[in-house]
Amino acid sequence: MKKMNIPLVGTLMVLSLVVCPILYFHMGPALNESQLEVFKLIGIIAGCSALFCFIVGELSGNNSQVDKVWSILPFVYCWIIAVKGGMHPRLVVMAVLATLWGLRLSFNFARKGAYRLKFWEGEEDYRWKILRANPMLKNRVVWMLFDLIFISGYQNAIVLMLTFPALVCMGSTAPFGWIDAVAAVLMFGFIVYETVADEQQWAFHSKKWKMLNAGQKLEDLPEPYNKGFNTIGLWNVSRHPNYLAEQSIWVSLYIFSIGAGIGIINWSMIGALLLIVLFIASTSLAEEISSSKYPEYPDYCKKVNKYFPGFSKYMTDRHHDHV
Repeated sequence: MKKMNIPLVGTLMVLSLVVCPILYFHMGPALNESQLEVFKLIGIIAGCSALFCFIVGELSGNNSQVDKVWSILPFVYCWIIAVKGGMHPRLVVMAVLATLWGLRLSFNFARKGAYRLKFWEGEEDYRWKILRANPMLKNRVVWMLFDLIFISGYQNAIVLMLTFPALVCMGSTAPFGWIDAVAAVLMFGFIVYETVADEQQWAFHSKKWKMLNAGQKLEDLPEPYNKGFNTIGLWNVSRHPNYLAEQSIWVSLYIFSIGAGIGIINWSMIGALLLIVLFIASTSLAEEISSSKYPEYPDYCKKVNKYFPGFSKYMTDRHHDHV
């Protein structure tokens, strides 16, 4: 238990190196001179961020440095693109929506104690501690390489690639149209959906820990808190409503490139695609951890959809058990 599929992560990274150039040269227009200048600028920022995350993470022992910038850099990139693109309405809308996403996610991360005045400190994502205990990563040198290549380097690269749709839209003169409007509505809707999911998760665990800190045992807590994991609201019909929303937000941003006339399938999709693959690995790790902590979680997984909302047999069965 509590192990990550390291070969899968390695395969993902290799595929990225192969797929990105193929998509660029065969799907959609090449970047013009102005776009290339912007790409170089945001690429330098991404490289500096990766180096910062690696150095600070290794010196402090806190590998959540990349998590702290994850919610900030995308809207910074989008605004740079918007300004360099002459503040075209499409680019402005994309930047505004990315900012709404980033501020919301930053707030959610901040209330968990992630940010401190001493910027290298803060609450670390629990998954990094578990990964450090993985037999394949216990060696100090191996972990440093994993941090440099995957945690700091690869994830900063994905953050950059998520904003590629804005970069390709920068070269378009097509007016803001109905496809852009659909993309904007979808992206905003998924931001709201993710906000609701995170608020329900925060409320559940806050109440659970309040009772636990008062001296009560988990098994003695009232339903549904005695299970340890959330099954309230959106979490009753989907095991990871926040993950669904997060992935859908960036797919929605990609739709703007279709509205810009770049093509239904174009190379700027790579960021959203890689994020989806990354979430597949991340979800597997999170569910493995939850299954090891909470006895009822495997049953919950059998009866509730992983991402897309659906009828929940889990709560129905529990209701019948108590009648």
